[in-house]
Amino acid sequence: MSEFIPALLAREPGLMARMSAARLLVVGDVMLDRYWFGDVERISPEAPVPVARIARMEERAGGAANVARNIVSLGGNATLLSVVGEDEAADALAALLERDGVAVSFRRDARIATTVKLRVIARQQQLIRLDFEDAPSHEVLAEKLDEYSRLIADHDVVILSDYGKGGLTHVTRMIELARAAGKPVLIDPKGDEWDKYAGATLLTPNRSEFRQVAGQWRDEHDLAARAERIRSDLQLDALLVTRSEDGMSLFRADGPLNVPTVAREVFDVSGAGDTVIGTLGLMVAAGLALPEAMQVANVAAGIVVGKLGTAVVRRSELFGH
Repeated sequence: MSEFIPALLAREPGLMARMSAARLLVVGDVMLDRYWFGDVERISPEAPVPVARIARMEERAGGAANVARNIVSLGGNATLLSVVGEDEAADALAALLERDGVAVSFRRDARIATTVKLRVIARQQQLIRLDFEDAPSHEVLAEKLDEYSRLIADHDVVILSDYGKGGLTHVTRMIELARAAGKPVLIDPKGDEWDKYAGATLLTPNRSEFRQVAGQWRDEHDLAARAERIRSDLQLDALLVTRSEDGMSLFRADGPLNVPTVAREVFDVSGAGDTVIGTLGLMVAAGLALPEAMQVANVAAGIVVGKLGTAVVRRSELFGH
């Protein structure tokens, strides 16, 4: 556990209670992550590819669903709003989330298939990933926006998790509604068109996503200048860039703040962004300022990258109790 965490708990003795009372609304693209584990002992006679003999299968909730799972795992309360298909994968996803304590609000669209990512893994190595996905219809998206409008008032913070699958088509309106209700809006962005995120409280791109929009920077000063230009143009309160082995950088009007990585062993970075924004949102809902919330999220990210696949950080792992 990072030295920062005990010091924070000493300064904030009521933090745990505030986390338990915090309510977060998570909206975005959800997916069912399926893992098939097996062994490879031969090459196929049909083609020069390995033959995996599957011995075990696992299912986990991914995308925005993993954000919600991280919040609940840390002791907060999460409502998940998303569009899924009318199919077995959606049922499996709902069951997983309800078991984990996430309040599920799925809008079913019979015209699409729920997004599924199937990974075949042998000897701790991923052999292949198969994706199944469709974009939701406009009618169901409109229904979801109506429900979103009703849910905002009952929550402290809104997290919009964009995986580029079409679930956040109305993201600009969602930001407007949340800000009008006085709720912070944290967004995990996707793609290189960020104008639609204007007015959000915070964006949390990773280094690669930030480079797509900002271009390549020469040094730390140039990075800060590019970040401030984007933050100002989009009227964001802050911009948080996760930088893998270089830690995290928070850019606000009063200047940048950098924290080094705390990861001891990097095993799998998939889903790490979900942990970062989920932890960050929960800390903001519990009353922490962004610099402190970022440091907690940085510690959480250092824990989750040591786990295989889509994973969460437990409260005991992060805070020691």
